Amino acid sequence: MKIKFWGVRGSIPSPGPNTQRYGGNTTCIEVRTDDNTLIILDGGTGIFPLAQTLLKELPINAHIFNTHSHWDHIQGLPFFIPIFIPGNQIQLYGAFDPISGAGPERIMLIQMQYSYFPVREAEMQSSIVYQTVMPHEQVKIGASTITPTLLSHPVVNFGYRIDCNGKSVFFTGDHEPHYNIYELGDDGYDEYQTMVDEQRQSIVDAIRGVDVLIADSSYTIGEYPSKKGWGHGTFDSCIELARAAGAKILYCTHHEPTRSDDDLEKVFAEALARHPYDKSVLDIRLAREGEEIVI
Repeated sequence: MKIKFWGVRGSIPSPGPNTQRYGGNTTCIEVRTDDNTLIILDGGTGIFPLAQTLLKELPINAHIFNTHSHWDHIQGLPFFIPIFIPGNQIQLYGAFDPISGAGPERIMLIQMQYSYFPVREAEMQSSIVYQTVMPHEQVKIGASTITPTLLSHPVVNFGYRIDCNGKSVFFTGDHEPHYNIYELGDDGYDEYQTMVDEQRQSIVDAIRGVDVLIADSSYTIGEYPSKKGWGHGTFDSCIELARAAGAKILYCTHHEPTRSDDDLEKVFAEALARHPYDKSVLDIRLAREGEEIVI
């Protein structure tokens, strides 16, 4: 499999001189399986430069897996040029939203309303199919198997594991490790902690043994207490997750948009100093826009 990062920032695009090395686009990852099947993880603004490269391959068949419906993970989809070109086939996969009572079709419908976007959804001339996915229900595409796992975020958020010919990658989307809402000694603490432990273990099991784990590491451990409940992880929590699951390579992503490249490298180095590691067991890296890895 080939994995390429097209967007690695979280929350809002942050272009400019301070983010040139790691990139300012929001989340989008291209995965090419061994049979060249095109799988796209999330449609942040990074999907726009990806779309430019796909114009050389028309017609295309793209499988877009949306982790969740927050703006920074979908805002590039109306600018994904292949959706407007006849002959292309687009499958958009995502969760059922219990609040709206709709599946991934709502992602495009709402964004492309007249009040917000000048081009109507009806003007998309590709063949576009919306598919609702459920936790642990595998999706077979060519030689690959994609397995959704429910993670922890203020809206329904799926992490996706892609397996193909003995190689694997897991992308968390946005994920905050589960935590106990009770204080130690409270009546509900023990029962809730059992649930937290079970949730954590189920996520570790879903990631177990992957070649590449791409995980939400928005915050430092110093920043996290004031951000608790916002639905994002830390560098430290991602390293701990990768070790527990036996991942081979960890990419820390969803970089905080106010963090310059220099600051990003600084806080990353501080996290690594707290967690000394052996590259032959677990290699830990910062996700960088434009980087490609073959596994």
